[in-house]
Formats: sequence, structure tokens, C-alpha cells
Amino acid sequence: MSSNQVNSQNMKLEVVVLPVSDVDRSKDFYKTLGWRLDADFVTSKDFRVVQLTPPGSEASIIFGKGITLAAPGSVQGLYLIASHPQDQVAHRVPVANINLARAPNSLP
Repeated sequence: MSSNQVNSQNMKLEVVVLPVSDVDRSKDFYKTLGWRLDADFVTSKDFRVVQLTPPGSEASIIFGKGITLAAPGSVQGLYLIASHPQDQVAHRVPVANINLARAPNSLP
């Protein structure tokens, strides 16, 4: 591996793929959170892609049928950061366990 630094470029994370077991249930869940439905395309009985974007985010999630070979629920280490999660999430959807941890150096 070379230690030469590559010229810096602006980069953005655009899409995260989530493996799900129930596409319609997942779509309804994220819509209940107020996420914008960007796409829901079915091209065959074996392929469907759904894309949603959280309010204020430049990154989206996609899931569906024929999108990934990963097992449903296998994604780990993703964080949804909300300025007031108790207001924005907890009062819209029944959630068994919301971690209201505060990021280091965040404002109260």
C-alpha cells in the first residue's frame, strides 16, 4: 500500500443499502418517521428498489428485493442523529428502546 496522499476531493455518502425482510413494512416504518419517499420501482417479480431520505439529510437509504445478498437485520453501526429524538422519533412511532445518547461535544 502506498503512503502517497491522493489529492483531496469533496465526497458525500449518498446511499446506504439496508437488507430487510418485509419491503412494504419497512417502507411504511420510514414514512411514519417523516422520511421522503424518493423511489419505489418494480421491474420484475424478483427486483424492487425503494429509496427514502430523512428530513434534512443528503444521504438516503435503499432496500427492496434483489438489492443485496446480505441477511435482513445484519447491518450494524449505523446511526440516525436527530436534534431532538424524543420529539422527532419517539412520539411518532412506538419504539421499544431508543438510545438517547448524546454525541461528544454536542449542544444540550
